[in-house]
Amino acid sequence: MNPLARKKFNAGFTDEKYAEFLDKLNQGLHTPVQFRVAETPVLLTADFRDKLIAAGEDIITTILQPDFKELTERAIPDKWRVANENDHPHFIALDFGVCKDDAGNIVPKLIELQGFPSLYGFQVLLGDTYKEVFDITDDETIFFSELNKDEYLALLKKTIVGNYKHEEVVLMDVNAPQQKTAVDFYLTQKYLGIPVISLSDLIQRDTRLFYKTETGDEQQIRRIYNRLIFDEIDNDPEIFDKVVDVRQALNVEWITHPNWFYRISKFTMPFLKGDYIPKTRFLHQVELIPADLENYVLKPLFSFAGQGVIIDVTLDDIRSIKDPENWILQEKVNYEPVVQAPDGGVKAEIRLLYLWPNGDDAPTLAINLARLSRGKMIGVRYNKDFDWVGGTIAFMPC
Repeated sequence: MNPLARKKFNAGFTDEKYAEFLDKLNQGLHTPVQFRVAETPVLLTADFRDKLIAAGEDIITTILQPDFKELTERAIPDKWRVANENDHPHFIALDFGVCKDDAGNIVPKLIELQGFPSLYGFQVLLGDTYKEVFDITDDETIFFSELNKDEYLALLKKTIVGNYKHEEVVLMDVNAPQQKTAVDFYLTQKYLGIPVISLSDLIQRDTRLFYKTETGDEQQIRRIYNRLIFDEIDNDPEIFDKVVDVRQALNVEWITHPNWFYRISKFTMPFLKGDYIPKTRFLHQVELIPADLENYVLKPLFSFAGQGVIIDVTLDDIRSIKDPENWILQEKVNYEPVVQAPDGGVKAEIRLLYLWPNGDDAPTLAINLARLSRGKMIGVRYNKDFDWVGGTIAFMPC
C-alpha cells in the first residue's frame, strides 16, 4: 500500500467529511446505496498494481486456452443450463486478498473468480465521489489499461449495448428494483440509456422476448444484460411456471451468457497456476489429506456469497461430505491488515473487473472494486459492528 498517500488521506479525514461523502454519493440516485461504503479508498503503489495485473494475466491465459469449455463443462448444473451459449464471457471478475508471502512481501492472492458482471456502473460514481470530497490528486486513477473515464464508459457501452439501439437492450434481474445492487442498475441505465426490468417483466412471443415500455407498447429485446443469478431463485422450484423460462432457446443475445457464471467460478480454481494462486484441488481428487488442515478451507462449488464455506476444517468435516466432487480443498489465504485506519490495520480485497466486447480477441482489464474487513471473512455479515469497512475502490498511480 502507498504509505505517503495513506498518511495524507488519514491526516485530512474527519467524520464530517465522511458524512459529506455519503451525502454526495447518494445525491440524485434512483435509490440510496443499500450496502456499507467504507470511509476510505484503498491506495495502491505502482508495484502492487503491477502484481495485480500479472496475477490477472495468469488467470486470463487459462480462460483463453482452447479446451477451457471442455474443462469446465461439469461446472454447469443441469437444471440451470441455458441454451445458445456464446464463445466467451463478456465480464470477468477476479478477487484477490492482500496478503504477505513467506518473505514478508505484500502480494495478491486469488480468493475467487466469476464470469459475471459486478458494479461496473457504481464504481465510476464511487471513484468520482472519493476524488471530489477527499481531494485525491489527478495522478491517481481507478482505471486500468490507460483508460480514462470517457474511454471506460465507451468500452462498457460497446460491451453491453454493442451495435443495438439502447431500447433493444435491457438490464434484467429477479425483482431488479429490490436488489441491494439496484444502485448499480440505475447508474448503468443513466450511463447507457438501457431500461432496467425484472424477470417477471419478460413477455414471450414464440421465441422472441419483449417488455412493455412506459407508453405501454411492446418492445422486442435483442440483448439481455444479465444480472440474474440462479441461486437467488433456487428456493422456488416452480418459478418458471410463473415467468418466462429463460433456459430455453430464445431469439435473444445474452451479455453475458448465464453458463459463464459457473464456468468461471470456484470450479476453475484447480486448473489455475501462478505465483498468486493458492493450491486448490477437487476434494475427490485429494489422495492424501494434508496433516495441516488448519491451513486450508473447504468450499462447496455450487454456492453463492460465501455460503457453506468451512474455514476451520477438520477431518470429520471432510469425511462427512457425501459429494466430494462438488467441493474444493483450497490453501488458506491469510489477509494482511495493510490499510491503516486511525485505530489499526484493516484487511483488504481487490476485485479486478474485465470487459470483453464481441469482436475483441481478449478481455480488457478496465476498473476495480475493493472491500475492507476487520472480521473473520470479507462480507457484510462478518463486519456489522465495525467502521472503516465495506465496499470501496482502489486508486493507483496513472
